[in-house]
Amino acid sequence: MVLAGGGFRFGYYLGMHAAAVDAGQEPDLLLATCGGAVAGAIIRNLPDNAARKEWLASPQMYEFFRGLRSGPRATPLRALAGIALRRMNGARAARIPDLFNDYLFEIPPALPLPPEPAPTPGPALAIVGGRLLFGPDEAGQLRQGRAIYRVTLFGDERTAALAAGQPSAIGRDGWTDAVAHDLAIDTTMPLADAARISIADMVYFRCQSAGGADYTGGAIDLFPIELARCLARHVSMEMKQSYDQQTAIPALRAVFGIDANARLRHVHGQPADVWIDTSDVSRALRGTGIQKRIAWRGNRVQLVAPATYERYVADVETQWQYGYRRAKEAYALAAQGRSPAMRNATRHNKATA
Repeated sequence: MVLAGGGFRFGYYLGMHAAAVDAGQEPDLLLATCGGAVAGAIIRNLPDNAARKEWLASPQMYEFFRGLRSGPRATPLRALAGIALRRMNGARAARIPDLFNDYLFEIPPALPLPPEPAPTPGPALAIVGGRLLFGPDEAGQLRQGRAIYRVTLFGDERTAALAAGQPSAIGRDGWTDAVAHDLAIDTTMPLADAARISIADMVYFRCQSAGGADYTGGAIDLFPIELARCLARHVSMEMKQSYDQQTAIPALRAVFGIDANARLRHVHGQPADVWIDTSDVSRALRGTGIQKRIAWRGNRVQLVAPATYERYVADVETQWQYGYRRAKEAYALAAQGRSPAMRNATRHNKATA
């Protein structure tokens, strides 16, 4: 099962996984990117669906979200200027970005992940991140066709053996020359560090340092369907909503050199055994979880958690139920040899061959 992003609403992945279990299709491997890495760690380290939902709805998770703080450059004018500049500049990763200083929010020092039991009760977990092939002193320099990232897969020895020799689809298949062709595999990175790396998306968070290297988030390959198909005989994956054309598309183009919606359409045109339609997630979960807002009086761009713990728990339940319903529908249709119709199909995310 691919847990492809989710942002701060990744609670729906716990519901998706629970529906897979109830359908008799419990995955033995989770391939996670971005917020899906946190959901994957919760699933991997806890023994059942009730314990997993309880952990996500726990006071420590709520306090983690309340601890998200604005970075030193998170002023409204700077943020709006960054959006405008990226929109006006159509070049694909022409310059090496400053992922060390140009970000909006701080990740709290520790992710509130469940402790890793021995043996681990849940499925294997593999997490996607992107290693930086440049240092802070090179930020702003012209890239001139140089590969400045390497997609990195963090996982156990079995997953590493299955992925050995596989190329990076993002770097190999013409999506961008800013990403190296080869896929790096790391079996030694601690789970908490791998999850922290994967959620560290450019613009939002500072790149993360671990094991003597610097990394950016799983957004570098948010929909790793090619990797999933080389790791497993049976793949469940989402049909995703399109990227925002005004903010996300210019940012991904400027940092990674990727036409993200073209990539998304391509992914939706690939074979998967179960397609789970979450293309309406923003509409269905509007108002739940963490919200971004501009505090003009305080001159800050902020991430705001629900006002009360009780509201946070209700939001977790809403997210979980959404994921469960969508996946239950998908597994029932897959048993009939069918896929769900995308609820929010647009020209930006509609599948292409």
